[in-house]
Amino acid sequence: MRKFGLLLFISSTIACSQPEHKLVELIDQNVEFEKYASSFVDHLWKTFPSWATGEGMHAYDSVLTIYNTAKRAEVRAFIDSNTARLENVNLNGLSSLNQIDYYLIRDYLLKEKFYLDEMKGGQWNPAQYNLGGQFFAVLSYQGHSLEKRLTALNHKLDRVPDYYAFAKKNITKPTLVHTNLAIAQIGGSVSIFDRSIRDSVAKSELTNEIKGEINGKLDAALTAITDYTKWLSDELKPQVEVGERSRDFRLGDSLYDQKFKYNMGSSFSAREIYQKAIERKQELHKKMYEVTARLWPKYFGQTTVPKYKEEAILRMIDTLSYVHAHRDSFITTIRAQIPELVHFINQKELLTLDPDKPLTVRATPEYMRGVAGASISAPGPYDANAETYYNVTPLDHYSEKEVESYLREYNQYLLQILNIHEAIPGHYTQLVYSNKSPSLIKSILGNGAMIEGWAVYTELMMLENGYGNNADELWLMYYKWNLRTVCNTILDYSVHVLGMNEVEAITLLTKQAFQQEAEARGKWNRVQLTSVQLCSYYTGFYEIVNLREEMKRRKGERFDLKEFHEEFLSYGSAPVKYISMLMLE
Repeated sequence: MRKFGLLLFISSTIACSQPEHKLVELIDQNVEFEKYASSFVDHLWKTFPSWATGEGMHAYDSVLTIYNTAKRAEVRAFIDSNTARLENVNLNGLSSLNQIDYYLIRDYLLKEKFYLDEMKGGQWNPAQYNLGGQFFAVLSYQGHSLEKRLTALNHKLDRVPDYYAFAKKNITKPTLVHTNLAIAQIGGSVSIFDRSIRDSVAKSELTNEIKGEINGKLDAALTAITDYTKWLSDELKPQVEVGERSRDFRLGDSLYDQKFKYNMGSSFSAREIYQKAIERKQELHKKMYEVTARLWPKYFGQTTVPKYKEEAILRMIDTLSYVHAHRDSFITTIRAQIPELVHFINQKELLTLDPDKPLTVRATPEYMRGVAGASISAPGPYDANAETYYNVTPLDHYSEKEVESYLREYNQYLLQILNIHEAIPGHYTQLVYSNKSPSLIKSILGNGAMIEGWAVYTELMMLENGYGNNADELWLMYYKWNLRTVCNTILDYSVHVLGMNEVEAITLLTKQAFQQEAEARGKWNRVQLTSVQLCSYYTGFYEIVNLREEMKRRKGERFDLKEFHEEFLSYGSAPVKYISMLMLE
């Protein structure tokens, strides 16, 4: 609807001032480009079948890709052929929406080439060879009968032994942290094969012969997985620990800058965003002290406020943090808060929510644990009506000391901010809108900074509109949470580019970001396992707030917040810089 309306507007405008053949030429170029974009998507799924499954496109569920020499050559040919095709497109002849799709395809191809030629993650990250999620995505798809799903898995299982044999050959210089993650996560994926799939086989109406065939392949797959994790722990890890065949987890300046450029799709460089984050940290410290000074008499009576601002802020945060959920009711508490968020958004008319799109709060599956405590698993645009999962890692593996530290970090105030971010109106809501985008390209080539930035933006937006009755306690914890986002960027850049060590990182997070020890340790683990992604939160947030303020300036009294939100989300998960081009046009 949006694309068609814009095209009519462009066409009618041009028709008033241009010859008829120019109008026909413009329409033809858009039609041709849209045909190409459709063929690009078809080619994309054929080249990356597991990605297709993740997006809800299940034509390639039976295929398991092994990234050997032949496959890498196929990927390179995919990049080269599509790059050549884009060079023949007259960009000026496309509508604005199609120009954005052009940029998204172009940027994706450049990123894929960078990963193929420069990053080479398959050589140093053993955790990349985790098949749990890929197989579970096929098994859990409700659009196919159980028998059809199991038939696809039957074919997919054929290559599992070869898959792990290749992994052992391809891993040359792994990092220790990724080796440890692989041992934990891939060991956790065993239940997918040994219980989930096997139990489904038993319940199915397949013939006994086919059931026996699948169970035999499951045995072979489990042997391959067990052998791989044993090889990692008994043979590879000891060599990595003594430095015989290992690499540093840090990317370094050059790789980091390139990865930031291709992953963020930002108008700013990594260094510029780092500097903006430093400035924001100072601003937040000022705001936090102002709130602390207002709250001080309520919690400390006539006690003198500490001389050092950071000490005063930390004492206030520590005091407020003692109010938190019990470890056994942590997930239940999160589940109970979701309807409250829905009610507030509807009452304030901030955004249109779709009541027919289910959100399920669940314990994080074992094969996904080890990186983040909370996350969203959303269906792709092909399976938009499937359930979205809000994954929350259970606290049963923590000691009493660790769990108290964790729960104080996610106290009753911060837990509300977390739910806004991860669920409503954050990730869950944005991804529902993304799946409705008229452009498939804008959904499947989603930009992480836009996705994370939107979730961070909604935290501020909800409080600006009165969520929590403007309580100073909630505002203080919001500032702390936003400071966490800011310090994610500072931490990531400092560690991977500037060489920050563990002691310095923990000091930054506990003393300047006021985080609990357990949270800081978890973030240190995460910054070793990931790179650039931690910058996406602040990068996207900064660009979205800038866009909103510019729209307010231009529209004045005509500015409508709900209209802004819904138009912004209507463009799928495109980078903010491209959405800004459309909205400011």
